[in-house]
Amino acid sequence: MEYDGKKVLIVGMARSGAAAARLLGELGADVWLYDVKAKEQLPEEVIHALTELDYHDLLGKDPLPAIEQMDALVLSPGVPLGLPFIQRAYELNKKVIAEIELGFTASKADFIAITGTNGKTTTTALVGDIFKNAGINTFVLGNIGVPITQEALRTKPGDVVVAETAALQLDTIDEYRPKGSAILNITEDHMDRYGKMENYIAAKAKIFKNQMADDYCVLNYDNDTVRELAAQVRAQVFWFSLRQSVENGAFVRNGKIVFARDGREVEILPVEKLHIPGRHNLENALAAAALACIYGIDSGVVAHTLKTFKGVEHRIEFVREVGGVTFINDSKGTNPDATLSAVRAMDKPTVLLLGGYDKKSDFEGMFRAFTPNVRATVVMGATTNKIVQAAQNVGYENYILATGFEDAVLKAYSIADEGGVVLLSPACASWDMFADFEERGRAFKEIVRGL
Repeated sequence: MEYDGKKVLIVGMARSGAAAARLLGELGADVWLYDVKAKEQLPEEVIHALTELDYHDLLGKDPLPAIEQMDALVLSPGVPLGLPFIQRAYELNKKVIAEIELGFTASKADFIAITGTNGKTTTTALVGDIFKNAGINTFVLGNIGVPITQEALRTKPGDVVVAETAALQLDTIDEYRPKGSAILNITEDHMDRYGKMENYIAAKAKIFKNQMADDYCVLNYDNDTVRELAAQVRAQVFWFSLRQSVENGAFVRNGKIVFARDGREVEILPVEKLHIPGRHNLENALAAAALACIYGIDSGVVAHTLKTFKGVEHRIEFVREVGGVTFINDSKGTNPDATLSAVRAMDKPTVLLLGGYDKKSDFEGMFRAFTPNVRATVVMGATTNKIVQAAQNVGYENYILATGFEDAVLKAYSIADEGGVVLLSPACASWDMFADFEERGRAFKEIVRGL
């Protein structure tokens, strides 16, 4: 779609909405902005970003009367599709697209898109580092924190965008077609939006919806749900697996990461030299290696990056040791499976901080799967009653309640063993107390540094 002179309503004015507004302004669109919040209630960084933009202000107002005159709507991630004015736009056959779709169509780069319930951020950052180390001009964008629309016009042919792509961003894609895609895993998450797993799986599967035979898709062979999606993929399918060798893709054999393609194999790196800890990070490394090797990156570059990559902020991030207690920030652990991955990476007695915004997750399976290293949990936030009920249902009794976030950190420290760990991996979103998981992680680190 050509946007010059078109009336476009941007829905949701957080970071990605502001970036979309600036991009549309540069493309010559007649920009309209909507958010449930009035302008003065928006984050300061968003208000600042809009200062030099010419736009029509529907912030804090009812956008329904304006829908008939719009040519398109651009939705920020997470905007509910059932809102009356969005439904009216569909009825009028208006173009309704995601922010990532706008960024994709404005970009000239190849896209490597990564999705999955867990591991997206780490894998995206790792793949980005591999491509950068290979000398390719690379942009690491999307759900990882920098909107695609913010950098789209800076990209050139030959560049690569490595895009963390969440289900909430894929809901309203149209032409989004990555050169390479990956689905790391699919487990229950975002049931507050999707209602049932079938809808969530369908949203994830949109990542390969527009791919064709000259594209490629990397799938987790060990995840039953992901493996079954292969039948829907028109692109070339590659696999990664911790459990067995695969004909095309990445796997572990005799303690080494191996990449295979069309009967040829290359050993990339001994597993013991992988810098980031945990079985889940070995899976992330396999996916990253496959995405890079298929694109044509030299295996030596892949090996070097796997040895030196130190992980990402808010994902099993070492914060500080105080009084013999190690504090780990895993604020990115926003669902039970992510928290279990973090717990399994701990090799010392651990006090776990749980709780936050309710995404309608089931916590019973998490408690059943706790390793013996989980010495106790401290429960906080909007999901307190639900988490406690789940613990009681499975007979787990080693929990205490906190009145707030700082109280939770202090209580965890007070009961932690010397030589043990306090792990923030809440198994919940942050929106009951914080704007996002990054703000929650920074608050955790500030409290810990003040101990």
